[in-house]
Amino acid sequence: MQREHVLCKEHQDVTGDQFTHGDLVEKGRKGVWVEPLLPGKHPINTRVMKVELVPTTNIVLNWGTRTEQHAYDQKLAPITVRSKDGFGFTLEVSQIIHIGMKNAPRVISRVGSMQNLVDHVLQPTVANYFRNSAQAVTVLEFLSARSDRQNEAFRNIKAAVEFYDVECIDTLIGDIQPPAELMKTQTDRKIADELQRTFDAQREAQVKRQQLERETAIANMQGEVVRSEQAVWIAEKDALSAAAAARGQAEATKLAADAEAHAHRVHAEAEAEAVRAIGNAKAEASREGAAAVGIDGFVTMQVASTLAEHGAKLVPDVAVQSGAGGASIGDALVAKLLAGALLPKAAPTPALPPGNGASRS
Repeated sequence: MQREHVLCKEHQDVTGDQFTHGDLVEKGRKGVWVEPLLPGKHPINTRVMKVELVPTTNIVLNWGTRTEQHAYDQKLAPITVRSKDGFGFTLEVSQIIHIGMKNAPRVISRVGSMQNLVDHVLQPTVANYFRNSAQAVTVLEFLSARSDRQNEAFRNIKAAVEFYDVECIDTLIGDIQPPAELMKTQTDRKIADELQRTFDAQREAQVKRQQLERETAIANMQGEVVRSEQAVWIAEKDALSAAAAARGQAEATKLAADAEAHAHRVHAEAEAEAVRAIGNAKAEASREGAAAVGIDGFVTMQVASTLAEHGAKLVPDVAVQSGAGGASIGDALVAKLLAGALLPKAAPTPALPPGNGASRS
């Protein structure tokens, strides 16, 4: 609490050259006392002294529809600003300040009263800062970076009010009223985005449901799939076994045919060798016989043997003699014909294959 002395000792400034925004005097002199009165009751003649109350607790000032009990902010209204993209909008701000007890005389010496501090210092400082900062960004940027705007406002306002020996505790941005037409477009866009997300979520849910049903169906068919795979595996093994058996049978048949052909070849070679041996033996016998009896005798023996094999008579049944005392050749032929007619006919002799026996001369 600070009191101003009206009818006391003469005015005498004690601030020196460092404080040029007002005068402070000692207690009991005319002017703003450099030492404030502490909270409590004091004997003061209000006819000659004026007491200016300075709250030393935190003071909340609202640029909005709400008014605090101290009523310093009853004239403050929401701040109207214009953004970089030309849209105008309003925002509510709450400013928390604190005035220390030792700084109260300086504040009163500067501005005269707390209401003057609010009306002539804080109100233009806060409002102008937000108007200037809003012009650097768009409405949507201001809305999306609200926390950053608030921190920047606190730092700038704190530096500004320190010059008036006022401590800035915090700067808070309240409700923001952006343009209705802009918000409608943003709302419509947001609704469209949310609908798209909903559709995407539903589509993803459908895909997952189809995948679940597919996996469930596959799981239900797993037994049949295993049986089918086993059947295919068995069929493949049977086919391989049949192919192996066929190859074995073919190999066996080939071996048997080769063996039989070899046997025939050996048999034929043996027969040929036997025939060759027999022929060689006969030829050797013929050579030895010819050597023994001579060529003519051997030929005679062969003719006789051949005639004997064919049943031909070596001695004729009718002897024909020529001369006066014997029969003639014609008589001999007649006798031969008569003998052939009287004798029974013999079965015809089968023809010999070529190359067997002697040829008839």
